Amino acid sequence: MSKLPVTVVTGFLGAGKTTLIRHLLQNNQGRRIAVLVNEFGEIGIDGDLLRSCQVCEGEKPNSPGTIFELTNGCLCCTVQEEFLPTMQELLQRREQIDCVLIETSGLALPKPLVQAFRWPEIRTQATVDGVITVVDCQAIASGQFTGDLIALEAQRQADDSLEHETPIEELFEDQLACADLVLLTKTDLITPEALAQVQTGLQQHLQLGVKFVACPQGEIDPSILLGFNAAVEDHLEQRPSHHDEEADHNHDDGINSVHLVLATQFEPADLISRLQALVQHQEIYRVKGFVAVPNKAMRLVIQGVGNRFETFYDRPWRENEPQQTTVVFIGQELNQTQVQQALLN
Repeated sequence: MSKLPVTVVTGFLGAGKTTLIRHLLQNNQGRRIAVLVNEFGEIGIDGDLLRSCQVCEGEKPNSPGTIFELTNGCLCCTVQEEFLPTMQELLQRREQIDCVLIETSGLALPKPLVQAFRWPEIRTQATVDGVITVVDCQAIASGQFTGDLIALEAQRQADDSLEHETPIEELFEDQLACADLVLLTKTDLITPEALAQVQTGLQQHLQLGVKFVACPQGEIDPSILLGFNAAVEDHLEQRPSHHDEEADHNHDDGINSVHLVLATQFEPADLISRLQALVQHQEIYRVKGFVAVPNKAMRLVIQGVGNRFETFYDRPWRENEPQQTTVVFIGQELNQTQVQQALLN
C-alpha cells in the first residue's frame, strides 16, 4: 500500500487554521480524514470544535476516534512523547484512512515537525504531502502579522528565540519558507489594492512557484489542499529556516493556560465586554471556548486573539449534556482565581 499522505497546516494564532480544517471535515468528498490537533491547554477546545462538525468517525457509536489532541504545546517538542505513538497508531489503521491533517499550534515551527517524518518508524509508511500556511491578510495589511503582536512575541519566546533581533519576522518567514501553498484569510475585510500589496510582500519569502489562494471563511475545495505529492521530508534543504543550525529549543515557562468550567450562562455581548476588559489588565494571548447562553438551545463558540472576539453557534446542546460555559485562556503567568473572578464579578 502507498504511503499515508500527511498535510501540515501552520499559521499564527487566530489565522483561521481550525476553521479551515472544520470546513474540510464537513466537505470531505468521501475522504476518510484523520486529524491531529496540537492543543495548548488542558481542555481540547479545538478538538471539540472539530468534532462538532459531526462528520468524523469518532462521533459514531462504537467507532474509534479519528481526532488526536496533543496537549503539551509545540509539536516539535512533544513528538517523542506523543507524536510518534499517535502516528504509529494511525499507521496501524492505514486501511481505514485516506489522509492525515496536522494542525500545528501557533507556537510551532513547521520544519522540525516535517523532519520527524524522516524517522525510520515513520518514513517507510507516511509522507508529508504538503505544508499549508494560513495568513491573516487583515493583520498583514495593517502592518502586523496577526491581530495581536504581543501574542506573536510570546510565541517566539516559547520557541526560545529571544536572542534574535527580529523574532516575529523570523517565525513568520519560517512558516512561509516551508509552504507549498499559502491560504489568505480575511481577504473580505480589506480592499483589492491592499490584498495585492499583501501578496507582493509575502512573495519574497516563498519558494518559487508557491501560489496564493483566497480563503476568507475557511471555505475551500479539499482538492486544492490535498494531493500535492511533495514528499516534503525528502527536500527540506530547499526550504531554508532561521533555525536550521539550532539545537532543540526550550519553552518559556511563563506561558501557561487556565481553563474554566462554569455553570454560569452569559449573554454574548456581556461576555465579550468582560473579556475585553480582562485582556486589558492581564497578558492574555488567546481565548477560546464554548458558552451557554440563556434561553438558547444552541452552543455558542467564542474565539479571541488580543481584544478581537468572534462568536457563532455551532450545534444544539445534546441530550444530557451539561449546558455550561467552558473557556481556555492562554497567556503569561495567568492566575486561575483572578481570571475567574474577573469573568463572574
